[in-house]
Amino acid sequence: MSTINQTNSINDLTEYQDRSVVSKTLIKKDKGTVTLFAFTEGEGLSEHTAPFDALVHVTDGTAKITISGTDHVVSAGEIIIMPADEPHALKAVTPFKMMLVMIRE
Repeated sequence: MSTINQTNSINDLTEYQDRSVVSKTLIKKDKGTVTLFAFTEGEGLSEHTAPFDALVHVTDGTAKITISGTDHVVSAGEIIIMPADEPHALKAVTPFKMMLVMIRE
């Protein structure tokens, strides 16, 4: 895990890779994680659940995030919370980057 010193642009910490999902963990602790993701257009994560709340902050582009069957379109600068134990999935509408913050109890 790399160390971030001084000021960094969050979008400079991950790069898009053709037809891929790229992730970079910034913080990994017993009580939670902070992970950056970069998705090329059309890429995504299939429906799944997690036993803890997760906050998504979109930092570039646009994504469709489905939570318990309801679609939400979120774009750069917006956030959404995926509640614990609720099924969720996401798909890149355009190339997009996000920061995922998961908090464990």
